[in-house]
Amino acid sequence: MVVDDGRQSSSVLPTPSLSPSLSSSLSLSAPNKNVIINHLYLPPVSYSQWEEISVMDERNTPMRTYQVCNVMEANQNNWLRTRHISREEAQRVHIEIKFTLRDCNSLPGVPGTCKETFNMYYYESNNANLWFIKESQYIKIDTIAADESFTQVDVGDRVMKLNTEVRTINNLSKKGFYLAFQDLGACIALVSVRVFYKKCPLTVLNLAQFPDTITGGETALVEVHGVCVNASEEFEPPKMYCSADGGWLVPIGRCVCKPGFEENKDMCQPCRPGTYKASATDAYCTKCPPHSSSPQEQATECICEKGFYRAENDPRSTACTRPPSAPENPISTVNETCVTLEWAPPRDTGGRGDIIYNLNCTKCSGDGKKCTKCGSNVHFVPRNFGLSSTTVLVTDLEPDSNYSFTVESENGVSALSPTPKGKVVINVTTSQTGENMCTVVLKERRSKDSVTLAWQGPERPNGVIVEYEVIYYEKNQREQNYTVLKTRSNMMTVEGLKPGTTYVFRVRARTDGGYGSYGGEIELETSHEVTTVCLELFIVQHCGYIKAKQDPDEEKMQFQHGRVKLPGSRTYIHPHTYEDPNQAVRDFAKEIDASNIRIERVIGAGEFGEVCSGRLRMQGKREIYVAIKSLKAGYSDKQRRDFLSEASIMGQFDHANIIRLEGVVTRCKPVMIITEFMENGSLDTFLKKHDGQFTVIQLVGMLRGIASGMKYLSDMSYVHRDLAARNILVNSNLVCKVSDFGLSRVLEDDPEAAYTTRGGKIPIRWTAPEAIAYRKFTSASDVWSYGIVMWEVISYGERPYWEMSNQDVIKAIDEGYRLPAPMDCPVVLHQLMLDCWEKGRSDRPKFAQIVTILDKLIRNPASLRELANSSVWSDPSTPEFSVSTVDEWLDAIKMGHYKENFSSAGYVSLDSILYISVRCRLAGFSA
Repeated sequence: MVVDDGRQSSSVLPTPSLSPSLSSSLSLSAPNKNVIINHLYLPPVSYSQWEEISVMDERNTPMRTYQVCNVMEANQNNWLRTRHISREEAQRVHIEIKFTLRDCNSLPGVPGTCKETFNMYYYESNNANLWFIKESQYIKIDTIAADESFTQVDVGDRVMKLNTEVRTINNLSKKGFYLAFQDLGACIALVSVRVFYKKCPLTVLNLAQFPDTITGGETALVEVHGVCVNASEEFEPPKMYCSADGGWLVPIGRCVCKPGFEENKDMCQPCRPGTYKASATDAYCTKCPPHSSSPQEQATECICEKGFYRAENDPRSTACTRPPSAPENPISTVNETCVTLEWAPPRDTGGRGDIIYNLNCTKCSGDGKKCTKCGSNVHFVPRNFGLSSTTVLVTDLEPDSNYSFTVESENGVSALSPTPKGKVVINVTTSQTGENMCTVVLKERRSKDSVTLAWQGPERPNGVIVEYEVIYYEKNQREQNYTVLKTRSNMMTVEGLKPGTTYVFRVRARTDGGYGSYGGEIELETSHEVTTVCLELFIVQHCGYIKAKQDPDEEKMQFQHGRVKLPGSRTYIHPHTYEDPNQAVRDFAKEIDASNIRIERVIGAGEFGEVCSGRLRMQGKREIYVAIKSLKAGYSDKQRRDFLSEASIMGQFDHANIIRLEGVVTRCKPVMIITEFMENGSLDTFLKKHDGQFTVIQLVGMLRGIASGMKYLSDMSYVHRDLAARNILVNSNLVCKVSDFGLSRVLEDDPEAAYTTRGGKIPIRWTAPEAIAYRKFTSASDVWSYGIVMWEVISYGERPYWEMSNQDVIKAIDEGYRLPAPMDCPVVLHQLMLDCWEKGRSDRPKFAQIVTILDKLIRNPASLRELANSSVWSDPSTPEFSVSTVDEWLDAIKMGHYKENFSSAGYVSLDSILYISVRCRLAGFSA
């Protein structure tokens, strides 16, 4: 028996000083490599005729084995047992045994009791010191047979026929276990035993470290939370799943380097001098912006140079700036008691674009010795503080008076600078004026976007009135925006206003002597916008379907429920467009007399009531099997309407891969929907029941049928929204048909659904990202769902994303994760799935393209040979082939001798072979 010294994953030869032992080692597995992490020397307990014997291997090195060869005596029962093996934390362990076995035919005179197999057992126990275990207490692992047996001649020629077998024990829960080997009459030598388990190795991903993690059960995923590496912090909680084969799956979340650090090879390193990183969400350190520097490492921002500043709300990435210089070129225009002030922007803006201006007004005596602040009677249009423009109108000044206006410029960092703000002073003197105030609005007329005003002129104007000036602005926004209009008439229509909005108007007159004062304010509200009601045109006559065939000379446009339709086209019509939903049922579903239906048994339950199977006999037609959905008693009008809406939808479809509506029963109770009967039920349940029993071509044929049905729906502008294997039905010929069109209801009772932010439930694992986030359901979102259905079919009904929560699925998809290829999945099929899962809707294939791709794969089976999860082709030397007939196809797959069978059974076209049933395959006509 070879002892494993723990230095490598394969068994090694013992040193002579070691006692005979059955070696056992616990090991960890990276995705493609076993790494020993512990080993135990476990002296065996021999119950019968097992013997320790030293032999020489092919390198003439001593090798100790345990052997038994009592083949001459009947009723052998020889046991060899290890001591207690601690499982540590593993729930699933693997046992690798190496042994040789003698061919019974090479032993002359041996009676019929000679065996060429032996049994392996285990017993789980918390007791590490059991000296006796009953045979009945052991649990059998397997019966072990040899791939290679040897004869006496082989031994003489020193040819070792060493066999290696690996078996697995699942769901261990006690502290450890005992291994035992039972011989019932074979001639065997047990060379080595290695016990190991697998781990997902310590790894760093997205700046999160995930520790060595022991795998779970046979298929369970172990959720592992990562720890952020040095100088990093969680952006989203990082986690991954450890699979049963020791590989990491589905990374979710990530860590980011803290401010002052950047990522470098799964680590965070400090920013170099002259660079900085202000936020953890920034990817890398960046060079300091102008007029700033960072003399030390690990800078989170760069320090401004002397005389330069950064405002509190400025991003750390902006350059440091300084206050602006003073405004330039001031100009004043005096018009009696009004003055217009203008200036040019400062020559030096300080490097910023947020310059504003403030005006301070003082009134001075004639000698200029005494000045006081202007009172509240002086008005500034638009305002005197926080101006963004370089012009302001000052009104209501006193005549024949001296005023001084100081204009200051400032920007976002002026308050941080100790130096005074740049400013310029404008001195003006007003003149005498008449009484040109307009005070009375005589009338007004309003519409949704205009106001018409009329007013009286001033009673005592100071000269001839030249024009009137009207200013207006939205109420409470005078300082933000105003408009000035001028007219020679005492009436004006102001247009371009917002509907339902209150505006403030003021009017003043201008004579030869200048402007007078503004009159009092008047508030006027525009009327609310008129809502235009659009009415759809409905034809009173019965609409139904447009005829499929029309006179080619007839080019008339047709109306159908408000839609203009081209001749020969068919578009899905939603039942909700009908004012009377019962009319939609009459248009698209045939009424069936309840006496023609015979219910036989209940096969399920739907949202509205029971689902039964039965028979339907129509006059002049043969009796057929049907499925019958009935509406439960006590229903409301809405429930009846929603129940029958599915029939109104289904009745518009006529395709081999869409479930066929036979009719409805509405004139008596219970209300029923009658559809064709699908013998094999839902596709997901059917696949689970027949796991591994179909050829790839048969699976592709199923997928082709589903895609063909969805192409038909897409061409009719119908969006399914809940495409999944559970909503595909399968008949006895493996024809798959799309079903479940009752989406006028919210999917409240669907166990696969999850709440969205906008109410209702949707099936997260099958739904495209844009449909989850924005409820944008299109044929492109149905294509995403079809990719999930492909994955379900190839994996024989496995649950998409396994035990992951819906929220984890959403995050994983958003971060770019896509489902891996199922076991034995061809590369071309997984690539088609990935194409269906493109993030951009326009990047996904159309259903018509999918049907074309699948047709090519069916006609060229060799393209399905390369498997996505295998690095070895089944036969890479075999050339690809393309076929166009059933006979060519049978010859290509080495089944030409079945041509007559296929022909007599009616399989004469390539399309017909897609739906060969399981019964045919088991009878020998494998597709």
